[in-house]
Amino acid sequence: MAEPFLIGDRMTGGYGKGPDILHDCTIAVNPGEIAVIVGPNGAGKSTAMKAVFGLLNVRSGAVRLDGEDITALTPQDRVAKGMGFVPQTQNIFTSMTVEENLEMGGFIRTDDIRDTMEQVYDLFPILREKRNQPAGELSGGQRQQVAVGRALMTKPKVLMLDEPTAGVSPIVMDELFDRIIEVSRTGLPILMVEQNAKQALEIADKGYVLVQGRNAYTGTGQDLLADPEVRKSFLGG
Repeated sequence: MAEPFLIGDRMTGGYGKGPDILHDCTIAVNPGEIAVIVGPNGAGKSTAMKAVFGLLNVRSGAVRLDGEDITALTPQDRVAKGMGFVPQTQNIFTSMTVEENLEMGGFIRTDDIRDTMEQVYDLFPILREKRNQPAGELSGGQRQQVAVGRALMTKPKVLMLDEPTAGVSPIVMDELFDRIIEVSRTGLPILMVEQNAKQALEIADKGYVLVQGRNAYTGTGQDLLADPEVRKSFLGG
């Protein structure tokens, strides 16, 4: 069986010299898939994502991208290898225009970025409309579109989203999820941490339920939604 395109394999680790937050935790995603990480507050969801991106010490286990061990690489080097990461907060330059934010996303590229920018504007039409507006003037949902768009400007091989719908209205959440589905249909693997577990699992090809930094349940989104234990413990019945 072929290895997943991106895998954080049996990761144990934490921040700096602090205690381990992750314990033998595995998360993975393949091209064209949406994989979501859900679980209660403090379960280590964002920590698992950050471990894959190189923002904390993985003391044992490994991270591999397209068969290459990248465990020792810095986050910057992982971006150069094809990782697009959208943090939950402070993920845009508020004083810059929408277009300038997107241009910042293309900084690591040496080729012409205009085609990619057009693709981003096609995906997020509101950004085309507001391209000359400071990003700080946008609504929460529009800011998230800028953040995702900027990550897409790097032409990533995998897109990682840390709670993309945090703090937005249910209508905006549905719209963002629709856009995320569109992105995944281009073949781009998407790994996502989400508080809105039920809605996230509804669009997920694969789901990971973490509890205290460990894999509690793993399966397709539909399997996890149908699992009575998962429903009772994490989805409110």
